[in-house]
Amino acid sequence: MNVIADLFPGFAEHRIPTEGAEIFVRAGGSGPPLLLLHGYPQTHVCWHRIAPELARHVTLVLADLRGYGSSSAPPGDAEHKTYSKRSMAVDCLAVMRALGHRRFAVGGHDRGGRVAYRLAFDHPEAICALVPIDILPTAVVWRRMTADRAVSGYHWAFLAQPYPLPETLIGREPIFFLEHTLKSWAGPRDLSPFAAEALAHYRALLKEPARLHAVCEDYRAGASIDRELDEADLALGRKITCPTFVLWGSEYLGRGGADPIEAWQAWCTKVSGVAVRAGHFLAEENPQATLAALIPFLKVHAGSD
Repeated sequence: MNVIADLFPGFAEHRIPTEGAEIFVRAGGSGPPLLLLHGYPQTHVCWHRIAPELARHVTLVLADLRGYGSSSAPPGDAEHKTYSKRSMAVDCLAVMRALGHRRFAVGGHDRGGRVAYRLAFDHPEAICALVPIDILPTAVVWRRMTADRAVSGYHWAFLAQPYPLPETLIGREPIFFLEHTLKSWAGPRDLSPFAAEALAHYRALLKEPARLHAVCEDYRAGASIDRELDEADLALGRKITCPTFVLWGSEYLGRGGADPIEAWQAWCTKVSGVAVRAGHFLAEENPQATLAALIPFLKVHAGSD
């Protein structure tokens, strides 16, 4: 996929080899390091509206998850370990080490948030602060999968169906499926929150068979190994110990019936957070409010020991 350079003026590009993948990264700014991870069905481009201001406060690292954007898309495996959040977290650690960052803050939206909290679980020595954006933990989502939630969150079960069912069906009309997803989750229920340049990235994602397969493997992992790892951590009484700041969209997770802070308190020892007036795509729908919520937390906790 071609990278749209003018969305991130002044940011350097890197391609960093990891265990089983090559990760595309943009980095810029100065100050304590912050890694931001995108969600489905997007790429690192989702941060373009808040990146310039964040880069005034932190050294900002924007990565495409394996299988997404301009990162490599290795084939899946029978146990879905290749696209487990544990494997993706190892990618992130390798990226930050390659850039010279031993300890850093990490934030993630949607699927990227799941990678971020797995990183905090598995590598607590590396993470000084965690920002999950508009998600509940994977095991919580599956536990709460009532009939109503199964209909509204149909993609969780659909994308996790065995190969090649979702790949075949989405592959027939990838743009329709992508745009339906974006519209369904955005506050205004249309494509108005998204810049044309960003939409070009997102539309390209599901048109590539290898990446379409990768995002399905991401969800297959979520229904299996990711959920199992979450449940194992809960059973052992493990918690994320770094300061955790939860952001959520008032018109998406905020309408889900669960108190996001209360949900995360079962997983983290130090939780705070706030709703942003938006649908699911906070950084694109309401960048100013997202920045206003995020920057004070980062000033206190990013780079702290």
